[in-house]
Amino acid sequence: MSSQSASTPKPAAQAMTNGSGAAAVLAAGVGSFSLAVLAIASDKLPAIKSLMNFYRPTGPLSGVTTTAVFVWLMLWIVLRWRWRDRNLAMGRVGRVALVLLVLSLLLTFPPIADLF
Repeated sequence: MSSQSASTPKPAAQAMTNGSGAAAVLAAGVGSFSLAVLAIASDKLPAIKSLMNFYRPTGPLSGVTTTAVFVWLMLWIVLRWRWRDRNLAMGRVGRVALVLLVLSLLLTFPPIADLF
């Protein structure tokens, strides 16, 4: 029997946190909502339409999707960095993300988008 195993305390189990997961869920909701808002804005506003035209053959859709992915990724990185060691109320985060996802889905339907 080694003396090292008898005198060395076992490390305490580290508590799991859910901050990284909450960051991913919320960022997905915000990213999808930004996609819907940018799509409507580029469809209705000529200045935004020309600003979002990153690749001429595709038109403004190239800038809308690229910008929405950028928003999603940057928010995910920032929130993950800020929430990495925290436990958050996943129910609340999930509800906010679900509301944003439902709103983004509704905003992609032409009858609703045409209201703007």
